[in-house]
Amino acid sequence: MATKWPVLDFKAWKDTLATVHRWTQVIGKIRLRTMPWLNHSWHVTLMVSPTGLSTGSMPHAGGLFQIDFDFIHHRLRIVTSAGSQETLELRPMAVADFYNAVFEKLKKLEIDVEIFTMPSELADAVPFEDDYSHRSYDEARMVDCWRALVYIHTVFTRFRSRFTGKVSPVHFFWGAFDLAVTRFSGRDAPLHTGSAPNMPDRVMQEAYSKEVSSCGFWPGSDAFPEAAFYSYAYPAPEGFAAHPVKPEGAFFSEELGEFILPYSIVQQSANPEKALMDFLQSTYEAAANAAQWDRSALECDLTAFENDYGCFRV
Repeated sequence: MATKWPVLDFKAWKDTLATVHRWTQVIGKIRLRTMPWLNHSWHVTLMVSPTGLSTGSMPHAGGLFQIDFDFIHHRLRIVTSAGSQETLELRPMAVADFYNAVFEKLKKLEIDVEIFTMPSELADAVPFEDDYSHRSYDEARMVDCWRALVYIHTVFTRFRSRFTGKVSPVHFFWGAFDLAVTRFSGRDAPLHTGSAPNMPDRVMQEAYSKEVSSCGFWPGSDAFPEAAFYSYAYPAPEGFAAHPVKPEGAFFSEELGEFILPYSIVQQSANPEKALMDFLQSTYEAAANAAQWDRSALECDLTAFENDYGCFRV
């Protein structure tokens, strides 16, 4: 059944987005330092939860701990396997104050962790402890963003289930503040030569060490002031950009080197879930067909199981 997706107006909440983006980086870097390294940096990501974004369980000397953004009740919650917890109200607050408050809470819980405090993938950034300029938090706009992530996560999860090859979780990368899922052909990729601010080249090279078709969602930036879905292939095969894709309004951006579908088109669609699924499937086919992936070996159809066991379907 189609759902009513929230309106996301980048200009109306870009200050809140900039602040919360940096908050998620503080928490994401804690996960980075406490988790063992996984291929393609999958160990650093956050997950969409029923109330916001979560680190999931992370190890520390006393057992496990978890940090959750709750965008319903507007609080950050840190809980440990020893039964202790600390909370922090989410409100208009400078990044520096948020950073200091989080580490005060961790100290109370006897969790010892240090992070590199320079934001990743952000140009002209300042260390968290020195950032007093980003301090906005609009509760209503943050709820809208989180609701959109919930709906998108459901469609991405459904799309992910159609692949038996190597495929990433549906996860949130705090570096670029995007929700993504990536399929792999099983073949090696050429050495990646791109870079990002405050990101070691070898991290980017390992992340793109295999041939991929990747799709995701990001809420916009000053350079691209519109929430949108994206889909790209690495390496981009010949003919990829010319492949027809759905729905109407999706296009290939020569500047970005990827297919783009404005979020507003999905949001205003009579069936947003179908519109988004059409984009995910058609852009994946553009990559897989142009690069001659072994689709018969990598794809699956589990609808028979869903019909037999009554699984939720989008």
